[in-house]
Order: sequence, then C-alpha cells, then structure tokens
Amino acid sequence: MSLADQAMAAAQGPAFRTAMRLSPRSQLRLSGGEPVMVDGQVLEPEIQLFLKMLALNAADPTAATPEAARAFADGTAAMVAGPPDEMAWTRDFEVAGAEGPLRARLYVPRERAEDEASPLLVFFHGGGFVIGGFLTHDAPCRTLAAHGGVRVVSVEYRLAPEHPFPAAPQDCLAAFNDIVARAGELGADPERIAVGGDSAGGALSAVTCIQARDGGGPQPCFQLLIYPVTDMSEKSRSYHLFKEGFFLTEAQMDWYGAHYMTPEADHADPLISPLLAPSLEGLPPAHVVTAGFDPLRDEGESYAARLEEAGVPTTLRRHPGLIHGFINMMGTGRAARAATVEMAGVLRQALQA
Repeated sequence: MSLADQAMAAAQGPAFRTAMRLSPRSQLRLSGGEPVMVDGQVLEPEIQLFLKMLALNAADPTAATPEAARAFADGTAAMVAGPPDEMAWTRDFEVAGAEGPLRARLYVPRERAEDEASPLLVFFHGGGFVIGGFLTHDAPCRTLAAHGGVRVVSVEYRLAPEHPFPAAPQDCLAAFNDIVARAGELGADPERIAVGGDSAGGALSAVTCIQARDGGGPQPCFQLLIYPVTDMSEKSRSYHLFKEGFFLTEAQMDWYGAHYMTPEADHADPLISPLLAPSLEGLPPAHVVTAGFDPLRDEGESYAARLEEAGVPTTLRRHPGLIHGFINMMGTGRAARAATVEMAGVLRQALQA
C-alpha cells in the first residue's frame, strides 16, 4: 500500500469526517482535553484534533522520493479540502514558461461568467518547490475565485529537483507576462492582474513582483502572499518554536531546500530569499497572511514590515490559531475556511471586483 493509499484510507473514513463536524468542545476533548498554547496563542480545536489524527495515521512524505511525496500530496489533498466551491467553468490550457509551455488552469466563478474584462489572480501553488499542482490546490483556487469575485489562473511551474532554482521563478515571470499578453482571450482586464500563492508559491509571487519591477515589463497590480517563504538563508524564532508537531516541520523545510537549491546556490539571492532584496520600493500593494503556529510565521511578517518600510501599501493578517497549509485544510472545520474566505474578500476589495 502506497503512502497516499495509507493516508487516504485513514483520513477519508467515517471517523475523520465525523470528528471534523464535532463542536470545538468535543474536538478539544478528543484531542486530549487541554488546549495547546504557544507564544501566547491558542491552537484552534479543529486543528489540534486534525494534528492528532494525522500523527496517528499519516507517514512522513519526505522520508520517500520526490515522486512518492508528490503522489502522497496529490492523493491526500481531497481528504481535508472540504466541499469545492462551484465554478461557472474551468479550462485547462498552456502558458509560456521560461523554457517551454506550462500547464495552467482557468477558474471562472459564476459572477464572472459573462465578464470580458474581469480582474484575475495568477496563482502559484505551494509545496516546497518540489510538490504540488492542480490536485493539491484546486479547492483554494475555487474559493479565491468564488469569494474574491475574480478569475484565477493556476500555473504549474517546473518542480525541483528535476528543475532546481532558478527554473521556478523564471517560469513564473514568463507565465505572468504571457497571461498579461493574453488577457483578452482569458476574459481579463490587463490592468487588474494580480499574483498570489501560498508558501513556496508566496515566495514565487513575491519574486515575480521583484523581477517584473526590475525587468521593466508589465507589473502585477497586487500581491497576495499566503504564509510565504521569504528567507532561506537563516531560521527565525518561529522556526524553533514550531519546528515539529504542527504539520510543517523544520526537517521538511530542510528536505525541500536541499532539493530546490543546488550546492552552488546562494541562499541569500533575492530570488530565493526576497526578504534580503536590496530594495522593495516600487512593488505592488500587498496583503500578507501568516499562521500563528507556523515555522514560516516570522519571516512572512518580517517581509510585510520591510514592504511597509519601503513605502509599499501593505496589510498583514495573522491567524493565531492556525497552522501552515490551512488553505488546503478547509475541510477540517470552520476556522481554516473562514480565514481563506477572508483573504478572498481582501482580494475582492483590492481589485475592486
């Protein structure tokens, strides 16, 4: 039985679905009876129970090969994604990458079905630059489209280790430029095209903005950075606070980094660690989202602070009781979905959707 099969069997059974529908008090009792408190924050009961069930049932995908880790992520995504938001339609197509075509998927919400000049979000998925794609991020793309009132194009950039840095940031810039050039055929307003993504995708969104500014081409009108990776040169305080036991671990981040960066790569390169860019002036307005129980929390918030210092209109939202990856966990209960819907509302307002 594969890793994906093991996790699917454990997590899609009646016990999991029932547990995720219980009241917060009942979830807390099942997870041990005492709330988890770290750094002045209280973990959401639904997340506490989810983590307990995950520890009992799921293998560590990073103990396997990248191919097995991808199969694990793809195969288990639906277990905690929750019911998908309905679209008017979706369409798979190709966009230009740095060295050839890339797969992309267009999400059209019902309110934008007849719109020929819709605001559009170019979405770059998370997964440590190694895993992820349409299967892992279908649910959050649908939610951002439906509640943000925007069309969404999800881009499958090249993954490491087959394509290490700088393949991913090069692909993301090329894809963004191609989407802007083809805005008309995508039913999008070329002046209202934003970029966004989670984790590694948040990093790629940030560096796409930096590359677009420095390259003199079209620039995103907005950036939505969801618990982004912003500094791979050193580990912040939150890395040490939440290095294990809260879904994303320090060991997993080390595994991702080892696959993404060659031994010759400079971890302080701004296209790897945008927090270390010499200047963040002239970048598009940003909304940065962090999770309280996330190793990446502090570097995301440091990036928001640097954007503000550079004069970039920036808002920061920490969800203190949530963990890394929560946009993929809307099926665990109320809190993760509410947080994802909230950021979609920020997107709607920013793009005047």
